[in-house]
Amino acid sequence: MVELPSDDIDSPDVEKTRKPLGTLSLAALGVVYGDIGTSPLYAFKQCFNGPEEVAASPANVLGILSLIVWSLILVVSIKYLWFVLKADNNGEGGIIALVALLNPWNAAKGTSRNILMIMGLFGAALLFGDGTITPAISVLSAVEGLTVESSSFNHLVIPITVGILLALFTFQRRGTSKIGALFGPVMLVWFLVLAIMGLNGIIRNPGVFIAFNPLYGLGFLFGNGVVGFIILGTVFLSVTGAEALYADMGHFGREPIRLAWFTVALPSLLLNYFGQGAMVLAQPETIAHPFYGLGGDWAHYPLVMLATIATIIASQAVISGVFSLTRQAVQLGQLPSVRILQTDRQHIGQIYIPFVNWSLMLATIGLVISFRTSSNLAAAYGLAVAADMVITTCLAFFVARRFGWNPWLAGALAVGFLSFDIAFLGANLFKFLEGGWYPVLIATLIFAIMSIWRNGIENLRETTRKNREKLDDFFERIRQDPPQRFPGTAIYLTATRDFTPTVLLQEMRLAPALHERIIFVTVKIEDVPRVPSAERAEIVVFQPDFYQVTLHYGFMQNPNLPVALRFCAVLGLEIDPENSTFYLGRDSLIVSDSGLSLQNIRNSIFAFLWGNTTRAASFYNLPVGQTVTVGRQIRI
Repeated sequence: MVELPSDDIDSPDVEKTRKPLGTLSLAALGVVYGDIGTSPLYAFKQCFNGPEEVAASPANVLGILSLIVWSLILVVSIKYLWFVLKADNNGEGGIIALVALLNPWNAAKGTSRNILMIMGLFGAALLFGDGTITPAISVLSAVEGLTVESSSFNHLVIPITVGILLALFTFQRRGTSKIGALFGPVMLVWFLVLAIMGLNGIIRNPGVFIAFNPLYGLGFLFGNGVVGFIILGTVFLSVTGAEALYADMGHFGREPIRLAWFTVALPSLLLNYFGQGAMVLAQPETIAHPFYGLGGDWAHYPLVMLATIATIIASQAVISGVFSLTRQAVQLGQLPSVRILQTDRQHIGQIYIPFVNWSLMLATIGLVISFRTSSNLAAAYGLAVAADMVITTCLAFFVARRFGWNPWLAGALAVGFLSFDIAFLGANLFKFLEGGWYPVLIATLIFAIMSIWRNGIENLRETTRKNREKLDDFFERIRQDPPQRFPGTAIYLTATRDFTPTVLLQEMRLAPALHERIIFVTVKIEDVPRVPSAERAEIVVFQPDFYQVTLHYGFMQNPNLPVALRFCAVLGLEIDPENSTFYLGRDSLIVSDSGLSLQNIRNSIFAFLWGNTTRAASFYNLPVGQTVTVGRQIRI
């Protein structure tokens, strides 16, 4: 293998080997656990203040507390940290990385692999809906702390929340690398404050630790019937954010994520929830705001400020996660191309997607204005995450089988995890009409776009393939009738390696002449997160002065063709992008029928998406002054 200089913008393997475990664990604390770390602001409170209110009696307090404790243990500690984190795609996690492990993209419709792909893509779509709710409910719940001591702040909660969100989304284009180093230390302070506050409450009633007994949770569920089951959907708010453990594995690795959870995050969360429960047992009237009730009067406003900062960090982690998810879906051909900007060349995941950013901002602010309180937003929160967890468990089972796990062991674990995953999903379904419809609607729209785009691309390739000329036929033709050659290098981007680029054929129809050197370039996105630079390019010499260069990238990488082409010199092909001309096609799609049939509607949507995708020249970082785009019209 020829060793090439690295052209990777982000190289997590290098970063993880250089940084000590403690440093990575601190960073993971800030990024991975921001969402779940801010759930004490609203999770316990909402169980008693939601639409299905239950009295703050000792039995109910201990029962709900027991459900929260065991949810953290079963869902986060056992399912995600022990089981799901084992299913990595070359060190990368997340639901799309999980789907890619099954290599389902070319599976026939109706097959098991195709069904798993559909499940995985819908799970990814659900996370987009969750990405709009998390910043809204987190920041809103923190700012609502202003109203605990004085109702005079009531009219300011919405404007302050909207202002914070506006600043947060506006700041995205600058990147977060400069302040990202503060995320870990700030969240460490936050978790320590959670623990100290919890201890302050536990002192009032140390007997609250009997809630560790799961029988209290089961007693609450069976003793309250349907109402108890519905409240289980609110209990689920305590574990929302657990999916970030898996999605961020590629950034930090398994061990730092596990160490941060078991040494800091989990103990702090448990102490705080126990503290809230102990305080409510001692003073039932504090159930309206048990979190802020744990702090003394002197600490109230500093606590609101710290909570606000913590929720901003949690929101930032979710926004960055949506950016990363979008890039993966685009690279794997499941979404239209969008403009992706790298905000820092040295930090993993530091990208900015303008369209996604502003869409998230409008949706998030719209949620705050529409729902107005964190209690109302809690109804919309949870359903998408619960459904995503069910899908993750199913996919992880099939990946475990592919990795050679014993089928009985993998099956037993999957059934065990699904038992409480489905219970949480069923409980959250009761919140559908109260707001749970929102993330489902967003997920359905995004999944529909994925489906229309994927099928449209397949149909378009089939349509254009009929009019393409095979490379062998092209070479035979120019051998029999050699065209005029002129100096220079022409680089033609082509999606397939066996057919002549359409742009080249169009040019030769107008003027039968060719550059003295022709290079066909195909970019192939692999089912792995990153392809090492040493494996980036492969070169085939068709005949003198005709070359085929295939560039391989992972779905977590941003293709940069000029940089990659320079590396071909190591493989024996000198390419100077600054003195070459890039040729690419740009097809305009015309929908043949103007009727209202379902297929015509799908074609019209696909044509709209196609016309508004990011141009290939920008997506592949081609030099502006040396790129020629040739257009044509195609009927679909």
